[in-house]
Amino acid sequence: MAGTRSSTRKDAGSASNTAAEGAAAAAAGTKRTSNNATSAPKRSKKANGAKAEQKTIEETMPTKDEESGKPAEGQPLNQADDVEDGEAGADPLEEPSQKGDSSREEPKDGESKNEEPKNDDAKNEGQDGGGEKISSEGSAILHDPEREEAMPSSILEKGIIYFFFRARVGIEDPQGVQDVARSYIVLRPLPLDAKLGEGPLENAGNLRLLALPKKVLPVSRQDRFMVFVEKAQATIQDLNEVFAGADYETRTLGQRHTPAATPSGEGVYAITSTGRDSHLSYILTVPSKINEVQKELGLRERASFVASAKNPEVRGPANATLPNPAQFDPEILSDFRGRGWMPLQARLLDYTNAQILLIGEQSDDLAAALEPNPTDQKQHKTTPLDEMEQLEHEDDIRVNHLKGDDPVLADLGLSSADHAKLQTTW
Repeated sequence: MAGTRSSTRKDAGSASNTAAEGAAAAAAGTKRTSNNATSAPKRSKKANGAKAEQKTIEETMPTKDEESGKPAEGQPLNQADDVEDGEAGADPLEEPSQKGDSSREEPKDGESKNEEPKNDDAKNEGQDGGGEKISSEGSAILHDPEREEAMPSSILEKGIIYFFFRARVGIEDPQGVQDVARSYIVLRPLPLDAKLGEGPLENAGNLRLLALPKKVLPVSRQDRFMVFVEKAQATIQDLNEVFAGADYETRTLGQRHTPAATPSGEGVYAITSTGRDSHLSYILTVPSKINEVQKELGLRERASFVASAKNPEVRGPANATLPNPAQFDPEILSDFRGRGWMPLQARLLDYTNAQILLIGEQSDDLAAALEPNPTDQKQHKTTPLDEMEQLEHEDDIRVNHLKGDDPVLADLGLSSADHAKLQTTW
């Protein structure tokens, strides 16, 4: 199994020394033992990975002399390919800102009143900390009322994030980003009161599959890349169908093979609002060390993006427009107030073909994205950064106890026989 970040901290020594934690994050991790379950969440700032080669929004506009982005002869066209090389373009006329508890029944005739009630919620209720009852959904999600009470108001959504890439048709052993056809982000929302326990998450049918036609993530404010929701409210089965390899026939090239998608990272994320802007932030759990694959794909140990949603009723550049735009409810469309963009709302990600513009942040300290709300501070609520680091700490313990030799595939219930394991080197 790929190493995780808490195991890296354990090998390095004391978690109270910030400098020591920074050095530990650069070392390869080993599996955490059960004794780590009570250790304090990490607070160290992670080192910034090497910058992947990027294109600015201006370079991707139709007036620039760049590749057409059309697939090679014999490769099937799909909606995502139509906008691959133009997705980085924002509307030049208007740019987004940069800134069940089941009831217990009486025993039936012949049943003992002392028999343990067959109630999953009752069976999974336990004690945590100072005697607070924390209920379970029968999976790794535990519901903590105190966690919900202390949740900062700026966090609109939190959850688990996965990163995948798919090699080009006919390439089984990619040697760099030039051999990558498409990258993906999978968002797995969690309840705001969620505390992570051990084991895989349940198949709740709430996955969002986001496609990145530019293949890499933005790493600076000059990088403005469009992503779109390829599948909303998806199940594990839906994900398996999209990520599986496939063979097909063409008239000119004969049989062709599309490789299965390969995982490149897993961690936790939060969608936050600072009032004027929305941000998508993440902290990686695996791999424990950023390597060449992650660096070239734009992944860092922790990063954030300014995130804006596109109004499907406002026309933009042809190469940055989907032929079948998202069908938002009238209530959502009214929130745009006729503008081309607005700060991302988490509910927009539940619409297939919703388009999101991600603008890279300059640093990896998450300060701008996770700035505490003054009102929350007066009420002594948890800071957004503390909540994210606590969630990542819990996720680190959780994935180390997953069965299988790849934590990402095991967590998503994907077969290692049909999918490549998490890749860190080309």
